[in-house]
Amino acid sequence: MGRVVLVTGVARDLGRRFARQIAASPAVDRVIGVDVQPPRGDLGGVSFVRADIRNPIIAKVIMREHVDTVVHMSVLPSAGSSSRTAAKELNVIGTMQLLAACQQSPDLEHFVLKSSTSVYGSSNRDPAMFSEDMNAKHGFGVGFVKDINEVESYVRGFARRRPDVRVTTLRTANALGAGLSTPTTGYFKLPVIPTVLGFDPRMQFLNDTDLLDAIEHATLADIRGTFNIAGAGVMMLSQAIRRLGRPALPLPSFAVGAVGSAMRQARMADFSREQIAFLAYGRGVDTTRMREVLGFKPSRTTEQAFGEFAASLSPGLISERRVRAAEEALVGALGGRNQIGELDG
Repeated sequence: MGRVVLVTGVARDLGRRFARQIAASPAVDRVIGVDVQPPRGDLGGVSFVRADIRNPIIAKVIMREHVDTVVHMSVLPSAGSSSRTAAKELNVIGTMQLLAACQQSPDLEHFVLKSSTSVYGSSNRDPAMFSEDMNAKHGFGVGFVKDINEVESYVRGFARRRPDVRVTTLRTANALGAGLSTPTTGYFKLPVIPTVLGFDPRMQFLNDTDLLDAIEHATLADIRGTFNIAGAGVMMLSQAIRRLGRPALPLPSFAVGAVGSAMRQARMADFSREQIAFLAYGRGVDTTRMREVLGFKPSRTTEQAFGEFAASLSPGLISERRVRAAEEALVGALGGRNQIGELDG
């Protein structure tokens, strides 16, 4: 008998693609995909169950299907057009309910969390590289940084209560891919890219196929623990912008916040306070454990992952309409606000 795997978040592209990929593994018997909305693409042989992980009904799904492996991919930096409150509820309350359901299951053997390197935050006190035993140096921050820290805390509590279950947490760097729609890809697709004046942050990226391979590897491996997942090397933001061939617009941090708010309202990009801190201070993570303990090595370096993403953007992306919308957002943000408090890093 192969594994019975439940994957959350299959309405999103990455969740759907992972569910299809893991279903093709000879070690897996069945895959159940769960989400509030049906997936936009084909799930192949994956069985879809329309369910909200914030609802206790998820426990019935896990028990009825005799799930032995749960891959939690629903923790996201934003909930699409929903409010920050809705995103927090999905991330934190959803994880709590999912873990409560897992707690009841006698069949469960493995729980995999797709976390994020955002758990470390971004500040001027950060080390050169974060290792898995380090915490954010600026508290647990706000927004998604706070969410992901709470989620990981609940997962650690579950691991203590159920020592018989292997718990694997993957702190993944920002993923890039031609079809991905994330705050990071949205930022780099802007026709004019705002940056924080006086800062040139270090960044690490992960090709989207490498991300899926890393999650599959961790799901099928008999390994527990927490692992940073990123492509080798780092890039400076200035290098990335030059690779895109797009103009940068250096702004004071308070102005970046104003521009980000305007662009978010115009649905051009999804800026947040933690993203603005990231644009100032960046982040680097140590991936030694990924290679030596988890036994995984991404096929692309950070630079190669970004290069493939940049090459996938067609010249027609920067249309006159998008340039005009960006200009209007900039003018409105910078000219229409007289008093804007500077954001904390």
